[in-house]
Amino acid sequence: MIAWKSRPLPDLPGKSPELVLFDTAQRRTVAVQPGEEAGLYVCGITPYDATHMGHAATYVAFDLLNRQWRDAGHTVNYVQNVTDVDDPLLERAAATGVDWTVLAKEQTQLFREDMEALNVLAPRSYIGAVESIEWIVPVVEELLDRGIAYRVPAHGSEPGGDVYFSVEAAQELEADGPDAWWLGQVSGLTAEAMLPVFAERGGDPDRPGKRHPLDALLWRLARPNEPLWPGGRLGDGRPGWHIECSVIARRFLPAPFTVQAGGSDLIFPHHEMSAGHAYACSGEPLARHYAHAGMVGLDGEKMSKSLGNLVLVSRLRADGIEPAAIRTTLAGHHYRSDWFWTADDLGRAQERLRRYRQALELTSEGAAANLLAQFRSSLADDLNAPAALAAADEWASALLDAPGTPPAGSSAGAGLAAAAFDALLGITLR
Repeated sequence: MIAWKSRPLPDLPGKSPELVLFDTAQRRTVAVQPGEEAGLYVCGITPYDATHMGHAATYVAFDLLNRQWRDAGHTVNYVQNVTDVDDPLLERAAATGVDWTVLAKEQTQLFREDMEALNVLAPRSYIGAVESIEWIVPVVEELLDRGIAYRVPAHGSEPGGDVYFSVEAAQELEADGPDAWWLGQVSGLTAEAMLPVFAERGGDPDRPGKRHPLDALLWRLARPNEPLWPGGRLGDGRPGWHIECSVIARRFLPAPFTVQAGGSDLIFPHHEMSAGHAYACSGEPLARHYAHAGMVGLDGEKMSKSLGNLVLVSRLRADGIEPAAIRTTLAGHHYRSDWFWTADDLGRAQERLRRYRQALELTSEGAAANLLAQFRSSLADDLNAPAALAAADEWASALLDAPGTPPAGSSAGAGLAAAAFDALLGITLR
């Protein structure tokens, strides 16, 4: 699958310090040491609707990580998937009378356009679930052969033969090893706390015939009026959600790669189960670190497709809102925080951009170099973009609000400041 186009990163003098990042699985801030190449996997969209602010906040957040690593001198291998076959997509297609493949292609293309507009660096590998099915089938077959997966018998209207991942069997694999996976390793949740979340986020804890309520679907046998693919010994059908990301990540990134990332709603079950699948397949952890972005609401309410209160990137762009203003709004909130999108918030971001652009023409090279250092220090501290913008506010105020004659800037200063905003924050001022 083809990703979008990235704008060239401006060159900056010097480099960033190494990153410290809050690791969800470790429940603390840790030093991240990626080595020569940093591996980043950010879970992608299920393309049944347009990119909303929750999506945008996640991808901009981990674009900051990508940029910080690059500025620190690391090569970044960034991988993102597209879940271009799944129940929500099929349900939306049926409800709207649109062929599911057409819907997936349209919404994936709109997502690409939104990411390009928001100046998000494109992944090196952009992989759809459909194109990964041929890699998934042998993995599930092997798990079935090893007894880490099993078939659920028929019950009522449900046919027999769907394949499920056994969390208990996976936890028994070298359970005392330093890299062993256990249920709750990523999320920190107890099994009791997992059950309602599992049911809410696509799981089926009450399905008869399962060995454990939290066992996750690996392969769904073909049903009438549903798309299907050859499944070898599994039978024709389609994959479950979690195995998709596990297989794609293991195929395109080393094991373990540096950071698995996504929205906080993916911590459980998605990242928990993907980590379990990867360990069961290879005996190695999926990732060394897990990082998650907070949720975005609208005017005090949860933002969701079901409520119909989505703020869409494409709609804002169509209304003439500059993508840099959208990105500045997002950067004004720490990536791990839950927050609410408001028109006032967007207005403040637009005013910030106006002042930053005015200040460019007045800045000296020394002031710009100091700003660059503050950006680097802020982002290395758990991607603290709000602190970076606060430093930019002070920089602009010192230039625009000082009494007397405005300072005489320099072209070198303006160029360095603009490059710092662009390379590190992804905010284009020129």
